[in-house]
Amino acid sequence: MSAQPTILLLDDDQDFLDLYREMLGQHLPSMPEVRIANSGSRALSILESEQFNLLIADLNMPKMDGLQVLTIARRKFPHLRLVVLTGIRDEQFRTRAYGLGVDQYWLKPETDQEMGLFMESMESLISRESQEGFRGVQSKSLVDIIQLECLSQSSCILKITNGLTEARIFIQSGEVIDAELPGLTSEPAFQRILAWKTGSFETLPADPSRVRTIFSSYQGLLLNTAQAIDEAASVEVPPPSTNDGDSVPAPAQNNRAAAILAEVSQMEGVEFVLAVGADKGRTQEFWGLDNPKPISEFTKETLENFRSLGDRLHVGELQQVLGIGLQHKVAVAPCGPADLCVGFPPAVSSDHVRDSFKNILSKWAS
Repeated sequence: MSAQPTILLLDDDQDFLDLYREMLGQHLPSMPEVRIANSGSRALSILESEQFNLLIADLNMPKMDGLQVLTIARRKFPHLRLVVLTGIRDEQFRTRAYGLGVDQYWLKPETDQEMGLFMESMESLISRESQEGFRGVQSKSLVDIIQLECLSQSSCILKITNGLTEARIFIQSGEVIDAELPGLTSEPAFQRILAWKTGSFETLPADPSRVRTIFSSYQGLLLNTAQAIDEAASVEVPPPSTNDGDSVPAPAQNNRAAAILAEVSQMEGVEFVLAVGADKGRTQEFWGLDNPKPISEFTKETLENFRSLGDRLHVGELQQVLGIGLQHKVAVAPCGPADLCVGFPPAVSSDHVRDSFKNILSKWAS
């Protein structure tokens, strides 16, 4: 694409198109080129003939509605970022839109504060090159996503997925009332979820029967969580020991990894754990291994082979590999910036391996 970002704005209201073309084109720091279309068919025709960074689409239009356009655009232009900008206040439309893979869903701003947030978010979407963040609002952290929901006084469930780990944050009338993930609920679960750096999310209809367990305002909750994460990162944790009582050979280069290894080492049935970084030097953190090199090479080769197979079969992103051998059952999976391999005794059931590994992935992702 050209250095200057490009936006396609789709709406059947010509006055709206003229206003937002001027605002986006003249008031965003990146000074994007903004094209407009007043029908779905016209928008798709323009997308076929030119490359764009961002499509902003209304939903309620005659003939071909916005959801149809977004469905086609997501399939034909997978790198195009998609934003819904609509006056329709309907959670079902919101859920369907996020299910299609849109990056953001906005109600048309009615206040200066809402307009400021919208403009800031559009600038982030078109200027960000990294794919880190949460799919649904790729350029935003989970904190930003929660703030957007609370500011709009939304009632919904945020379903967040990080690898194989699934979590939920419950929002009622703009307040966070509960959170859950495997093994945790309430504020501790909320803190664990907010420590995740990447993942995907979708909004689900609210659960009016959900019992409230979190009573802080969302602003106070976010502040307390940020402080707890900072405190946890600064805690000095001694290196865990091997089964023979010796210190871990070389890992424990950062306190967070050492803390997780110490916790995982106490889990039932875990014989060893190895995390291999994606950095050039492939930093290793491990417990329960005298020589991590063979397991590191096995982990890297296994994941590369299965990723290649998945690409050829078009079955989507690799989630997890479970292997059974004479000496171990092994679970392998990508987990954020690291590849994770965990060993279990061969007699342990596959269900136990899956449940334990899911829990370990949740801890490591945090």
